[in-house]
Amino acid sequence: MSAREMPAAGRWAIYVGIAILFAIACGFLSNWQFSRNAERSEQLQLVADNYDATPVPLAELLAPGAEMKPGDEWRPVRMQGQYVADEQLLVRNRAHGGSAAFEQLVPFRLDDGRTFLVDRGWLPPGNQQSEPDDIPAPPSGDVTVEVRLRPEEAAPTSGRTAEAGQVPTINLGLVEEQAGPIEQGAYGLLMSESPAPATAPAPVDPPSNDPGPYLSYAVQWILFAVMGFGFITYVIINERKLRREEDEDEDDEDALIEPLPSPEKPSGERRRVDPVALHRSRKRPKDRDADDEDALLDAR
Repeated sequence: MSAREMPAAGRWAIYVGIAILFAIACGFLSNWQFSRNAERSEQLQLVADNYDATPVPLAELLAPGAEMKPGDEWRPVRMQGQYVADEQLLVRNRAHGGSAAFEQLVPFRLDDGRTFLVDRGWLPPGNQQSEPDDIPAPPSGDVTVEVRLRPEEAAPTSGRTAEAGQVPTINLGLVEEQAGPIEQGAYGLLMSESPAPATAPAPVDPPSNDPGPYLSYAVQWILFAVMGFGFITYVIINERKLRREEDEDEDDEDALIEPLPSPEKPSGERRRVDPVALHRSRKRPKDRDADDEDALLDAR
């Protein structure tokens, strides 16, 4: 049985079922976007609470060998010690200003003996080659640095590697393979160095405060679900209208046929009536004067 031959109630039930399934799918997608929006809001609130906080000693937020607490991300900390300049590395392919830049990573040995990784900032690619033309040296001797805590980045899933002296991401395990033992709980984005060097990399850009499109996407999925029901309602109403018009046409055809008894034919047989004459008889009132005139002429 085709969709057209199916009873109207059956077709409408299928239409409504499709609209319900579409609305459920839209609901899941909308809820997913709401969840992403909530996560983004938490990230923005974390940055707002921690980014400009007063620096504290590293030991207060990160014990030796411990993992950084998620709520301490972006918290400024203060460290005293010396840079291990011989073990510095570059992180390649860091997007900055529309180019594939680098970031300078230098291990920092604290006075308590542990080594903490510091991201000193980004370096532009060279004029004649991809590597930077100049890599500023970190301050020598005893230095006081202030950094913001950051969690390590994930290792590349594609298996891509980098040449010696470089890493593809700020993954502390990959850094340790080349630079030696370092703290694995977090690394730091440089805020300041004292004494300050003559030249230094450009600071890493602050985190974006863009809330993202998640909330608008969530609302759009809700509107799509409503539009789905609206479209099905339109289809059903339009189909009912067409059915009423078809029924009216059938009634008009039946009205053009009337029973005509005949001695030669069964009394129930029907004859075709001229539709134009029938229309005129319905629309035009009977002319009594014309009938009287016809009667006089017949009398003569």
